[in-house]
Amino acid sequence: MAHASPLLGGAEVHLTWRDGAACRDLDTAGFFPSPCESAGERAAREEAARQVCGPCPVRVECRRHALTVREPYGVWGGLTEEERRALYTDPAG
Repeated sequence: MAHASPLLGGAEVHLTWRDGAACRDLDTAGFFPSPCESAGERAAREEAARQVCGPCPVRVECRRHALTVREPYGVWGGLTEEERRALYTDPAG
């Protein structure tokens, strides 16, 4: 089953790659920040998410999606929010 996501301007992108994601059956809380988490808790959560993303067969597609739509929160394709923001502002990246 194809997943569709409404994006900027009402365009839709089919996200069939999600069906093969290593995280598809996991609680998404492990990938997104909590308003109450400390810096240490955040670092531990992000590292645990990266461990899931590392061997994921659709890591590249997930990362491409996050960069394309500028996902503001969470770990996507092994990249944290801060890492993605740095790529948006780095003229070489």
